[in-house]
Amino acid sequence: MSHLPPLIRDLALILVAAGVITLFFKKLKQPVVLGYIIAGLLVGPNFKLFPTISDLEGIRIWADIGVVFLLFALGIEFSFKKLVKVGGSAAITGVVELSCMMLLGYLMGQALGWPYMDSLFLGGIIAISSTTIIFRAFDELGLKRKQFTGLVLGILIIEDLVAILLMVLLSTVAVSRQFEGTQMVYSISKLLFFLCLWFVMGIFLLPTFFKKMSKWLNSETLLVVSVALCLGMVVLAEQAGFSAALGAFIMGSILAETTQAEKIEHLITSVKDLFGAIFFVSVGMLIDPAILVQYAVPVLLLTLSVIIGKTLFVSTGALLSGRTLKQSVQAGTSMSQIGEFSFIIATLGVSLNVTSSYLYPIAVGVSVITTFSTPYMIRLADPLLRLLQRVLPQKWLDSLERYSSSSQIIEAESNWKKLLHYYIQLVIINGVVIVALILLTSYFLLPFVLKHFQNELIGRILTAALSLLFMSPFIWALTVKKIRRGTYAALWLDPKYSKGPLVMLEVVRNVLAILLVGGMLRQIFPFWVAVGGTVFFMLIVLVIFRQRLQRFYQRIEERFLTNLNEKETIEENKRQTRLSPWDAHITRYKISPLAVFIGKTLEELQWREQFGINVAFIERGNQILYAPARNERVYPYDMIGVIGTDQQLLEFGKIIEENEPADETVKENVELEHIVVDEYTRLKGQTIRGSGIREKTNGLVVGIERQGERLLNPSSDTIFEWDDVVWIVGERKKIQQLYNLGQR
Repeated sequence: MSHLPPLIRDLALILVAAGVITLFFKKLKQPVVLGYIIAGLLVGPNFKLFPTISDLEGIRIWADIGVVFLLFALGIEFSFKKLVKVGGSAAITGVVELSCMMLLGYLMGQALGWPYMDSLFLGGIIAISSTTIIFRAFDELGLKRKQFTGLVLGILIIEDLVAILLMVLLSTVAVSRQFEGTQMVYSISKLLFFLCLWFVMGIFLLPTFFKKMSKWLNSETLLVVSVALCLGMVVLAEQAGFSAALGAFIMGSILAETTQAEKIEHLITSVKDLFGAIFFVSVGMLIDPAILVQYAVPVLLLTLSVIIGKTLFVSTGALLSGRTLKQSVQAGTSMSQIGEFSFIIATLGVSLNVTSSYLYPIAVGVSVITTFSTPYMIRLADPLLRLLQRVLPQKWLDSLERYSSSSQIIEAESNWKKLLHYYIQLVIINGVVIVALILLTSYFLLPFVLKHFQNELIGRILTAALSLLFMSPFIWALTVKKIRRGTYAALWLDPKYSKGPLVMLEVVRNVLAILLVGGMLRQIFPFWVAVGGTVFFMLIVLVIFRQRLQRFYQRIEERFLTNLNEKETIEENKRQTRLSPWDAHITRYKISPLAVFIGKTLEELQWREQFGINVAFIERGNQILYAPARNERVYPYDMIGVIGTDQQLLEFGKIIEENEPADETVKENVELEHIVVDEYTRLKGQTIRGSGIREKTNGLVVGIERQGERLLNPSSDTIFEWDDVVWIVGERKKIQQLYNLGQR
């Protein structure tokens, strides 16, 4: 009989322990992550009552794979577009909370007499909240549709990105053993450069690849290709001097922008769960109960610091960003824990051998306690709010309310802001591609050509020619491409503005292009030859081949934008298909600050009664109010989603100050779905108001098909009959759940 490798026995022991413990935790309605940690403690080397793992090194390798897949899955959920869409409230709150918590962690470490590196890593560990734990608690407590949860989601997205940045910075500090400003700036610049490069190249190549290969991409092949891309980026990140976790996260965030994102997320879930379980079990294996007992006081102090500190700093940041006192307190109490990224940062310190042996188990201990306390902290929000309302002076409460109300008004973007946004975008994208080509030339192309050409001069000329050929469309865009012609012309012709800044913008981007071309040629030729070559090349780009380069660049740009927006385009087409049974659709209107109906409630406005339309949602800043109540007021710069027929919307548009509908697409989770009144939905004989559809789906009944007739925007007193087809505007999953609940 062949000998069974120890690793297989260890995996069997890990999975059996994890399975048994997590089933028990599921029954107790506790997070399975804690079950994995307890399982790791029981089978680890520090707990002798049960069988113990024998091949610790092998398990660590499996745990590293687990980190890769955890970060890959987080990247798919992250998406850079979500980061761009994060509102100002979440960004301000995230910056306040993270900076204060990192400083608090460092000061706590120093106060406890811990070494410098331990204190630095402690700041990173206690700064990052747990996305998994928070979302699970929201789901169990039925809070997912509350307004404050959108703020929490935005903060978590900011935290995910900062956690990746922290991993790079802490690794840099760990290697140099000191906090050097120049090294930090270099590390951050290097990270941002590679982030932009990988994102641009990934969006340009991957969606096209999936489109071309779609006929051969079944579930099995797609899983293999996705894992291959993930591990390929891991290797590339390692070669660039970054961690494997960063590479996995970046590839996940790139794939999140493709049309295959949801399918990949579904396929990778099982792989992530398996290897993630091994990772969290390995976390528990490193816990030494004796150390926890020895450091019980620091664990307790740090737990209180996390709970109080996060509640205080998140609430403060939310108040500064213009959120109400209630929403600020709710967000603060929701984020009072640490989780999976904290484990990964703690593991990083262990793997780099720069943190003390007690820091890792202390971090795990704090995480376990704060995870258990999360549901209770969320429930504490209302009592804490009532306490603050009693304790704080009424003058303060009134000031906070006024500040919050004024912050909800979203100011129109100035032409200057729009123009600068596009200039920065143009310079960064093209600059990153050009720098990448320069690095490719310097480190790979030039050595390769010189190695295979006996005549060195010919080799250098050939290298320069190839590099400039590939760079030319991007140099053209950086120097000549027109940016927002209408906005630019408006600023140029407006006598209020000086033309100097506009001229300087043009000068800066042209000088940057010249420096990049000159820098590349200087690596190949002597200084004066490089200067002459730069002048000659810029004349070719700007004069001789200008039209050809413009057409070529436009094709590149069109492909990039098509790939970037392909997912949304397909979703929009599906939505239009779903809307086709009705001569009704959703249109968004922006409320002018000069409108006569500002401040009035929907009930006072009587829009439904006058025009037959329904207001499906109101978007206010970074808040979205689905199926707004009749007492909801309309404020300046609100974006309202209105459903109705073409004729109804035409009539309604006449009373809106800005008659043109907003050109943004409808929110992707607001859709028109239908259900049938049958024995499953159990709606027969109920009125629309009495059925509770609005409360259950966060949606509006906008139409009923009955015996060949269509009732658009029926009144709330309409009674459902057998076989009615009920059309509802709202979140698709919620509407489907309404039907599925009746089948149980």
